[in-house]
Amino acid sequence: LPLLLEATLLRLGSGSHHPFYNGFYYNHVMNDKGDGQEKVDYFNGAKLIVETPKDPVYSSNGANVTLPCHYHYEPDLEAKRKIRIKWSKLRDDYTKEQDVLVAIGKTSVAFGDFQGRAHLRQAGRREASLVVSDVRLQDDGKYRCEVIDGLEDESDVVDLRLQGIVFPYQPPRGQYRLNFHEAERVCQEQGAILATFNQLFQAWSEGLDWCNAGWLADGTVQYPIRLPRKPCGGLHLAPGIRSYGPRHRHLHRFDAFCFTSALRGEVFYLDHPAGMTLEEAKQSCQDMGAEIAQVGQLYSAWKFLGLDRCDAGWLADGSVRYPIAKPRANCGPAEPGVRSFGFPSKGRFGVFCYKER
Repeated sequence: LPLLLEATLLRLGSGSHHPFYNGFYYNHVMNDKGDGQEKVDYFNGAKLIVETPKDPVYSSNGANVTLPCHYHYEPDLEAKRKIRIKWSKLRDDYTKEQDVLVAIGKTSVAFGDFQGRAHLRQAGRREASLVVSDVRLQDDGKYRCEVIDGLEDESDVVDLRLQGIVFPYQPPRGQYRLNFHEAERVCQEQGAILATFNQLFQAWSEGLDWCNAGWLADGTVQYPIRLPRKPCGGLHLAPGIRSYGPRHRHLHRFDAFCFTSALRGEVFYLDHPAGMTLEEAKQSCQDMGAEIAQVGQLYSAWKFLGLDRCDAGWLADGSVRYPIAKPRANCGPAEPGVRSFGFPSKGRFGVFCYKER
């Protein structure tokens, strides 16, 4: 060991080494003092390039998805050390990151909700793609693929979008009764999450028109208007997303815009000649090996499976609704949609049940 240390010191003192080497070379120039000392001034080697798809990657709840990412050097160069790869999930405004996975060589660690669900796909040369299994509603968003080789650090962003539906929600006690945290909870209780602005904008572009303001995931309060009218911002405003901006998450109260995706199971309707109370409806679903459906599950079945039933049925929150994919006489308005009878305290109806596949 002393001989090895001595040899190393002699080599460092000889001046025949590069000041730093990580597979790239740096030019040596005189410093500004003119004293003959060398400094690293600029990079003069290969450039690291990271590439991801420019178009969004689409998936759905419960599916598996791959977020492609590849890297290379210009000019081509073999890295002399193990490459470090880091995946992060970004906020829409890029102000904060959530660690997803870090890998060096064949060793990787996933973090938080991604533990057991995220791993690298390195099937090809210089591939750093991220595979996420059992996709969840919260996974929707932007992801950064970062590749680090010594001092070189480059990244690019992939946009993962879940195919889903946004629906407005207000609780049984009426309009504008939810602060932000209560809005988060009621969406979760309906098999959904608070929608992002991008998800609300997509729903608006597909025809959503709703005059009641609701919370979004970023703590802002907004609502989508396709047909301008006096009670909804005025006739003088163009169609679009009306915004109240950020609101106090504890004190201010509004409705909620919830987002849900495709189902892993099926929604079906049960009826009884005399109808059922809410408790009888819940029991009927259980007798069929199912559970009473949540509002988000009914919207998803209507949107993605074309569920069409002109019979009102109980849902888990105590509301009575029915889905219409093909509008017709005696089944509500001329547009497709999920019709609501509100939250009746009395009455006997059928029930919509949900069963996992």
